[in-house]
Amino acid sequence: MRGEFTRGARAAVPVSLGIVAYALVFGVLVAGKGIGVGTLAFMNLAVFSGSAQFVLVGMWQAGLPVWQMALAAAVVNVRYFLLTAAIAPMMEPYGWFGRAWRVHFVTDENWAVTMAENRRAAVGANFLLGGGVLVMAAWSLGTLAGHGLGITIRHPERFGMDFAFTAIFTALAVTMWRGRGDILPWAVSAGTALLARRMLPGAWYVLLGGLAGAMTAALMGKRDSA
Repeated sequence: MRGEFTRGARAAVPVSLGIVAYALVFGVLVAGKGIGVGTLAFMNLAVFSGSAQFVLVGMWQAGLPVWQMALAAAVVNVRYFLLTAAIAPMMEPYGWFGRAWRVHFVTDENWAVTMAENRRAAVGANFLLGGGVLVMAAWSLGTLAGHGLGITIRHPERFGMDFAFTAIFTALAVTMWRGRGDILPWAVSAGTALLARRMLPGAWYVLLGGLAGAMTAALMGKRDSA
């Protein structure tokens, strides 16, 4: 376990460095909302999802009920059903409890790193776990540091920090590119997400874009195997 865990952590170092950048932005945003450092630390450990936490903080001062904030975060995180389905074979050696706590460390970043590595040579759940632990550490330290800076950085966009989130996911998308066969699923996913973003409130575009792309890829696979 230790060797594979270490390999996973090392592989996740580049994306973890990028995570620190937008974690700082998030920490500054949280401080501006008047959310305490203890609450932030608890959110990092319990939720551990940057996109969901951005949604929660955005709704924090709107006076919305907790259940509405929880539902919004759940909608954003529905994509993890697709991510965890892809790593299900890696989790087979473990019981339900072992799978449950390992899945908590699944993020977009370490999932993408793990899947890219798995295409070169088979890796297991502990590779994924090593990357996830490092990502959690980078996210937590970055957000807490940003919270400490607080009011000092009033306009993070002046430093380009607001682009860090987009940059890291663009880099991850490049690592997942497999060739021309990905063009149609990616185009369908992007088109569906853009359309849903214009027509529907909230973060439904994340779920619908992901499902549309996955269904397109599945249909293409069935056609090729026929």
